[in-house]
Amino acid sequence: QVHLVESGGGLVQTGGSLRLSCAASGRIFSRCGMGWFRQAPGKEREFVAAISWSGGSTQYADSVKGRFTISRDNAKNTVYLQMNSLKPEDTAVYYCAADPGYSLRTMTSDYDVWGQGTQVTVSS
Repeated sequence: QVHLVESGGGLVQTGGSLRLSCAASGRIFSRCGMGWFRQAPGKEREFVAAISWSGGSTQYADSVKGRFTISRDNAKNTVYLQMNSLKPEDTAVYYCAADPGYSLRTMTSDYDVWGQGTQVTVSS
């Protein structure tokens, strides 16, 4: 079983940066594909980025490609989302999620375990 806790959200101006962290408990973290999703008010939760078990492969939504970077440190049971050149439309609650036994999937229904979310607000 995996338990996830996100941190690092906050308020930032347009063009600024934030780094989100997701700390995982549980011995199977290194066998989980990990993903970041976000949900803006009144909208459905959407895929942002995913990373493979080893961290060697990544996938991004078109809206964040070139601005966001997902990474992981399996020794620390942590996955990160570095967000640069932030825009007001990036404002959302950001969730990390674990996909045991699979990787690089992009549907919310593929992920079994979710964190509680962290708020990111980008002011214009």
